[in-house]
Amino acid sequence: MVGPSYPGTMNTPDDDWLRLDQQICFSLHAASRAFNGVYRVILKDLGLTYPQYLVMLVLWEHDELPVKKLGEHLRLDSGTLSPLLKRLEAAGLVVRERSARDERSVVVRLTSEGVALRARALQVPRRIATSTGFDADGIRALRASLDELTTALDAAALAQPPAAPPADERS
Repeated sequence: MVGPSYPGTMNTPDDDWLRLDQQICFSLHAASRAFNGVYRVILKDLGLTYPQYLVMLVLWEHDELPVKKLGEHLRLDSGTLSPLLKRLEAAGLVVRERSARDERSVVVRLTSEGVALRARALQVPRRIATSTGFDADGIRALRASLDELTTALDAAALAQPPAAPPADERS
């Protein structure tokens, strides 16, 4: 029996769909781990981890943001973001303060050291681009494809009904 196929591929027997090398999620996972390895080496000179670098990118773009907005940009919840911000604050790169307008909100802003680090970070994207082997057009095309994929997956996740609990957990 022949199962469904991904667009642009040959039909594949149903049980082949469960092969690891047929999973787009694994290809993305493997690429992400490879990126993390390259970033680890490059960011070591800046004293940042990859997640900390992402926080700094958003802050270099926006100067200061409420933690909630920062989390939205990074697609991270506050439980994941808070430890990152604590480490960045301990390193003297950011300051967290209660908002004067809304005491419930915490605002994150760059320190002068955090602003100065931006100049040293300018070499990171170039070094990453070189590591990929893609030219500028290839990088733009890949990023556009990944953005399309993210949009499609977000829409699919919203369209999915919540999973039913296992039979032994139903009342």
